[in-house]
Amino acid sequence: MGYWTGKSLVALIEHPPAEVLALVDLAAALKADKRAGVEQPRLTGKNVALIFEKTSTRTRCAFEVACFDQGANCSYIGPGRSQLGTKESVADTARVLGRFYDAIEYRGSLQSVVDGLVRYAGVPVYNGLTDDYHPTQMLADVLTMREHSDKPLAEVSFAYLGDARNNMGHSLLLTGALLGMDVRIAAPNALQPDQAIIERAQALAKETGAQVMVTDDAEQAVAGCDFIHTDVWVSMGEDSSVWQERTELLLPYRIDARLMQAAGKQAKFMHCLPAYHDRSTSFGEQFYEDHGLVGIEVAHEIFESEAAVVFDQAENRMHTIKALLVATLSHTN
Repeated sequence: MGYWTGKSLVALIEHPPAEVLALVDLAAALKADKRAGVEQPRLTGKNVALIFEKTSTRTRCAFEVACFDQGANCSYIGPGRSQLGTKESVADTARVLGRFYDAIEYRGSLQSVVDGLVRYAGVPVYNGLTDDYHPTQMLADVLTMREHSDKPLAEVSFAYLGDARNNMGHSLLLTGALLGMDVRIAAPNALQPDQAIIERAQALAKETGAQVMVTDDAEQAVAGCDFIHTDVWVSMGEDSSVWQERTELLLPYRIDARLMQAAGKQAKFMHCLPAYHDRSTSFGEQFYEDHGLVGIEVAHEIFESEAAVVFDQAENRMHTIKALLVATLSHTN
């Protein structure tokens, strides 16, 4: 894993496909060791700063448990709990934390903050989520798809349906192209990925042999695919007033029995979570009252079906993040 020593992870597309897959291989090995009770800590004495400007369940817990399992210490710096961007610049914060910590994770909105941390910290920086990319989620998704398919990864097909302008739509499109997969994006024209992202994916596909599809036809996108991904229709930080317009646009892309049948019996359902799949949230209840449907972006019966692998996917956040920590920090001084 010498390639990763001391490196940052801002976006997967900044790294060679073979090295991305090497992280996934390491994650699988670390997962097997943990389950067998033979995991060996490789990060004793390391300290990791976890900066969260957006709330989190999976990302925070995955980083914390990964650190604990591997013998590292971590400090959680929650929203509003640092001077970052208010009383102190990103550059100055990075230079301070880089003196204290061996690595820094950041979860927030602006990609420029991650870029600034990378430029000034002098230690590995991990993008835990920005408006542009979600690379740690991509590592977990790739591991999950590999676990639940007998095909070589380059022969696996997956579709993402929903608002494809966000970090998940962009990241899945680019990751599929990077790894030579068959990746399809289905969204209404107004919610498709940025044209620059599409062009970058197409350029990558020419290098890797990937197949790239961006369409407004949901059934065409899912036909025969191995995995169907979706995400919430309104992202963190967006005003709730967009719900009505977004719902009108995305109802045809709701993952329900119709689309799962169009995909075929082999199709598995994936979601980065949290999911509005029932009536236990205010949004879910309002959606039921308005439309008579249980589950917003995914029908409840699909989320709870044997086709859903969402909790394997969630668990794999921890194993892949652990692999990232081990690969980047275990051989540094």
